[in-house]
Amino acid sequence: MIENWRWAGVPFYIRTGKRLARNLTEIRVHLKPTPQALFASKSVIDPNIITISIQPDEGISIALDAKRPGTQVRTVTVQANFSYQASFGSKGPMAYETLLFDSMRGDATLFTRRDEVEAEWRIITPIEEAWAQLPARDFPSYSAATNGTASWHKLLKIRGNGTEHAIGQRD
Repeated sequence: MIENWRWAGVPFYIRTGKRLARNLTEIRVHLKPTPQALFASKSVIDPNIITISIQPDEGISIALDAKRPGTQVRTVTVQANFSYQASFGSKGPMAYETLLFDSMRGDATLFTRRDEVEAEWRIITPIEEAWAQLPARDFPSYSAATNGTASWHKLLKIRGNGTEHAIGQRD
């Protein structure tokens, strides 16, 4: 738990699915506005966003509001981007390529040890057994090649998060 003004009460959303509209793995951190109103004349201040792109386009970007040069207080969203492909001229290997290559070389660094797997199952098995005793629940389904369930969008509206588009999709 992080106990400071910026992180207190911050929800974390994990969205995952198969056959969504896009094949994308990324982490987006939407920072809360600071307590001091630097741009008080602006009615809506966009959140600063840190995006860590894991696949298919590895990189990091930061979107933040900055004051335009001049005497007036006018802000614009600016981007700072690092792209693995743009910086190094090629994409790195896909995750499974790395695992397969490491297995052929005998490098077990990225693999889970047997005792770890057994410890994980000791934790998971009682949970699965308890779930098996519960009545079946409605499972939120979605059609292939869509952006997921309606309940995802509803959750963000209930939580008052105005950044539903930014969390669910890359601009």
